[in-house]
Amino acid sequence: MILITGATGTIGSELLRQLVARGIPAVGMTRRELPGFVPGDFEDPDSLRKAIDGVDTVFLLSAPGPRVPQHDQAMVAAAVGSSVSKIVKLSAIGTTDEELPGNWHAAGESAVRESGLAWTILRPTGFASNVLRWLPAIRAGQPIPNQTGDGEHAFVDPRDVAAVAAAALVSGDHDGQTYTLTGPELLSVPDQVAVMSDVFGQALRMVDVPLDVHAEQLRAAGLDEGFVSVAVRGAALVRDGGERTVTKDVEQMLGRPAGTFRGWVESNRAAFA
Repeated sequence: MILITGATGTIGSELLRQLVARGIPAVGMTRRELPGFVPGDFEDPDSLRKAIDGVDTVFLLSAPGPRVPQHDQAMVAAAVGSSVSKIVKLSAIGTTDEELPGNWHAAGESAVRESGLAWTILRPTGFASNVLRWLPAIRAGQPIPNQTGDGEHAFVDPRDVAAVAAAALVSGDHDGQTYTLTGPELLSVPDQVAVMSDVFGQALRMVDVPLDVHAEQLRAAGLDEGFVSVAVRGAALVRDGGERTVTKDVEQMLGRPAGTFRGWVESNRAAFA
């Protein structure tokens, strides 16, 4: 049995769907009481122990935020000495560098590696699906905000991330490995907007948002300084050309090319209607 944490999010829900479609025993964990899911809260060690009862493999996905280290460590602590023999952790690109925005995951990565269990670590780049945050602006006929200028990023299809996670969960071939998951091409926000305009058959507009303005907008939305700092640093990194990473890890694990941003947009155009 595989336990999927973060099971109602972008990656967790798709991973659970893929595993169930293949007939692989899997169950999702959520903090809320939902039919067909196992209740579990990273802040409640007893609930974690109950959630992993009878489970042999855990997909560890903690929602982004300053509590990621504590949540990861709590799950690892619950797993050690239990029926769990393997953990696949979803981390983030850049985690090895303390100056990069992905460092929320560093402590969790260390805990997983030092657990004595079999492990695989996945470090995806930004998801192609992140453009869904532009929906309000598109529907209102407003320009799409661009915080990263002409900086390029190899956006990955979340379906590929889930497929790679499934491969790591069901096979020992990837034990002890760390993979950086990217799309096949570098794109800037202007590039993304051009692709979407072409697919939708309408000219979408864009407006540059300075990083100080971006920070104030995030604060106004109620995000705390921990989130604001990481978001602004991440945007600055891309803007300055520091995220121009492309790997073949998705292709090597899945035996096919990684999906393109255009492919994701075309498959999800109904979401923008």
